[in-house]
Amino acid sequence: MIAADAVLFDLDGVLVDSRAAFVAAVNGVLEEQGRAPRPAADLHPFIGPPLHRTFATLAPELDDAGLDALVLAYRVRYRAGMVAGSRLFDGVAATLGLLAQTMPLVVATSKAHALARPLLEALGIAEHFAAIVGPSLQARDESKALTIGRALRDLPHSRRPVMIGDRKFDVLGARAHDVPCIGALWGVGGEAELVEAGAAALAERPEDLPALLGA
Repeated sequence: MIAADAVLFDLDGVLVDSRAAFVAAVNGVLEEQGRAPRPAADLHPFIGPPLHRTFATLAPELDDAGLDALVLAYRVRYRAGMVAGSRLFDGVAATLGLLAQTMPLVVATSKAHALARPLLEALGIAEHFAAIVGPSLQARDESKALTIGRALRDLPHSRRPVMIGDRKFDVLGARAHDVPCIGALWGVGGEAELVEAGAAALAERPEDLPALLGA
């Protein structure tokens, strides 16, 4: 057990299964640019890091202006399909309702805030969070450590915050602030990635979190 007095949640891969929306938007942009679409399994590992980094890998010949154009095109497509192509992971809503009764919850996501808040509102869980923190639309490559640092400022009275994440970026970003991270095994990263990054504990299901957090 990791006794927590506040919890920070990653969004994609922890609260929300957004793989279908992400893959559709990325492949739509690639095809629009005359590029071949990628298999869904090849794109899933790109869920987590900033979008500019993703498109720099998928289109390495482009300069910053070209990457900015791809990110903008992606966001137009993603915004149009994000609700239909996303769903809450089983057990998330009930777990949030339970945890929110005993401690403040915040979201710390690499998804732009302008997309994250409307998505969580549409899925009916935004009300559980004291804050939803994500980069601005103008941020090109905000690290997860920076996002988590901003989220922690919304928890001024917390002395034992804990991060919940499914990727190494979540674990390492939390460690930069001496915050333990519980790895979410229902997400994208997988056990090996989370253990190697230094996850403090692993959860098989969202329903396991209250006991792990001492709630």
